[in-house]
Amino acid sequence: MGSSGGGAAAAARMDPEAATELARKGVTLLLLDVPQHTILGVDTQVFSVGPRFKGIKMVPPGPHFVYYCSPSRHGSEFAPTVGFFLTTHPSEEIRYSEAVKRFEFDDQLGPYNLDSFGDWKQLSSYLSQSVIERLEPIGGEITIALETSWMDRAPQTDMERRLMEQLRKEKFAKISPTQPERRGCYYTTIPASTSLLESVLAKSYQDQEDLLLGELQFSFIAFMMGQSLEAFMQWKALVSLLLSCSEAARKLKTLLETTFGWDLENSVANLIDEDDEFAPVVVEMGGSSS
Repeated sequence: MGSSGGGAAAAARMDPEAATELARKGVTLLLLDVPQHTILGVDTQVFSVGPRFKGIKMVPPGPHFVYYCSPSRHGSEFAPTVGFFLTTHPSEEIRYSEAVKRFEFDDQLGPYNLDSFGDWKQLSSYLSQSVIERLEPIGGEITIALETSWMDRAPQTDMERRLMEQLRKEKFAKISPTQPERRGCYYTTIPASTSLLESVLAKSYQDQEDLLLGELQFSFIAFMMGQSLEAFMQWKALVSLLLSCSEAARKLKTLLETTFGWDLENSVANLIDEDDEFAPVVVEMGGSSS
């Protein structure tokens, strides 16, 4: 299988016995018949699907975010991103599991880049299965193509106004459901007055800060990887809520520094970096054999 990028390079450097052991202990996501040129992402890793691609191997157990963009026939245009959260388990039984255990698909599976797994663990440190089940939409799929409620909100900035006008003109906006149907995530309603952190924690999160931080990470991931504007609106509301309380603001600062690696002491400019470790890198997977 021809491939390039960090995951393939790391696999090439790995001792064969170590790679075999990781393949046995890790989870295999078997993704059959994915159209060529599809953009497929797992956590912070993004792949371009080739003709021989059949999935991802060596995926560590735990919560993950899988997302994809379907291509046009010639691969020149892509549909809106569709993503979903997935919690994998070492002993999980899946279809074709015996074939996977016998490594029958091995040369057609792209390796999960374990070098970047630490980054994902930081981004999802509060993302538990209970948080995912509490927030994910019916069916689990998160996509801007089915998000219509946010378009009815009054834009608060010129940038939001221009963005809404642009998206209303996009082709996918014309195929959104015309009937009112609940398809979005079940985010917590944050009051317009964001000076009620303790009240919101008690009423909506059972005084469990980890649930609020889990929702903060859920919405950030759904926005950054899944390109969900509904998630962005929720993330912005939660950050505003946390910044309304000085004690919470200190905790948020610590969370951003430890989870995202942001240095808030020196300069805001540090938040934007051309060499951002979380920036997706597209890797071609499942190409023709060389």
